[in-house]
Amino acid sequence: MTIKYELIKEDNRTGARLGKLHTPHGIIDTPVFMPVGTQATVKAMSPLELKETGAQIILSNTYHLYIRPGHKLVEKAGGLHGFMNWDRAVLTDSGGFQVFSLNELRKISEEGVEFKSHLDGSRHFFTPEYVMEIENSLGADIIMAFDECAPYPCEHDYAKKSMERTARWLKRCKEAHNNTEKQSLFGIVQGSVYKDLRIESARRTVEEDLPGYAIGGLSVGEPKELMNEVLEYTVPELPSDKPRYLMGVGSPDCLIEGSIRGIDMFDCVLPTRIARNGTVMTSKGKLVVRNAEYSEDFRPLDEECDCYACRNFSRAYIRHLIKAGEILGGRLTTIHNLRFLQNLMSEIRKAILEDSLTELRNDFFEKYGYER
Repeated sequence: MTIKYELIKEDNRTGARLGKLHTPHGIIDTPVFMPVGTQATVKAMSPLELKETGAQIILSNTYHLYIRPGHKLVEKAGGLHGFMNWDRAVLTDSGGFQVFSLNELRKISEEGVEFKSHLDGSRHFFTPEYVMEIENSLGADIIMAFDECAPYPCEHDYAKKSMERTARWLKRCKEAHNNTEKQSLFGIVQGSVYKDLRIESARRTVEEDLPGYAIGGLSVGEPKELMNEVLEYTVPELPSDKPRYLMGVGSPDCLIEGSIRGIDMFDCVLPTRIARNGTVMTSKGKLVVRNAEYSEDFRPLDEECDCYACRNFSRAYIRHLIKAGEILGGRLTTIHNLRFLQNLMSEIRKAILEDSLTELRNDFFEKYGYER
């Protein structure tokens, strides 16, 4: 295996874990939040700025990079690391979520998924084998198996058929993955919000003896309480000596709750997306800096934050940039949100070490304005 999970400490009260993920491009402290660089870039950020926020690993998207500029071009450039000049770890998703989000533009069969490009309407066909070929060309340290992400809500029968297809596709992905010396394949647990399906999916996925395991199909519209419930009976089915990745989750409350339940890896477009709309995360809750009430507010976005934006600029200035349509405004809010989440993950890791994660959750929720 090209990656190895090292367990440092586990909280017996909650199941939270402190660890290190050894990869070909560095050691990652876990739990970790991974910024999303959909098209081989985290929007508005340079690699240097990403490192300054504390990013240890980033995620890129197989579907989008296949559509544009094409995986073969990325391969010629030296893979994603060379193409985007990023010397830390990279994870690529399988593109499954994006393909299945196309709804009327795709058709599912046992062989794979036929879909139309969201850019020009051209027809394409993803099979598990072809997805592995694409991800092998992209060259990420961690690659995800091609899965079917069932919508929420869906009937048990649909979720069962979808989960079983995902299990069959995983076997095909494993067989087609031909770069095992440099890339680690993760399987994905599906099953919607049905306990019997989740447990069956977890067991069938673990049977493949992979370097790591992800939980997919959550944060797709279900209540957060239900997501936490699914984690509570799914995570114990995953081996303790392998990393556990909760896909598509990145709000502060979910990062804390997921960590408490033994999750090691998270990713989400949330911090960068809301930043571009003028919303930032602060130690006292969300702040919509584009609002008029901040036009003469010369405090930093968050007085407890050490990011470049908070060290150098005021709310009033950043609001002015956003209202004026200046690119710098969205860059500064993005820098802040990513740094805020990396600081939160550092606090989570410290709390696990000190057996105080439950207390951190309670204090954070009270300050942030979350109800429990």
